[in-house]
Amino acid sequence: MPAYWIARAAVKDPARYKRYTDRVPAIVAAHGGRVLARGGRFRILEGPADFHRFVVIEFGSFEAGIACFESAEYVAAASARRGGAGVVEIALVEGGDATP
Repeated sequence: MPAYWIARAAVKDPARYKRYTDRVPAIVAAHGGRVLARGGRFRILEGPADFHRFVVIEFGSFEAGIACFESAEYVAAASARRGGAGVVEIALVEGGDATP
């Protein structure tokens, strides 16, 4: 079953943040992931408007999404955005309807 990284970001230092975003697509692809949405037009429908960049990435499985996030390549890339480049939240969500 597919799983999705759902990320939202508030970029504080665009040049430094770009060092991260330039590396991520190749890392994601190496783990079988596919970018579905990255940047682009958005509208906050409910909740605080604390973030202004949104990304959705599809993986073949929940485990593949975790493996990508925990990979040495991704950890190194993510270090470029930590420490002031921006505030990021990433959730991994399994596809399908698991409502009880």
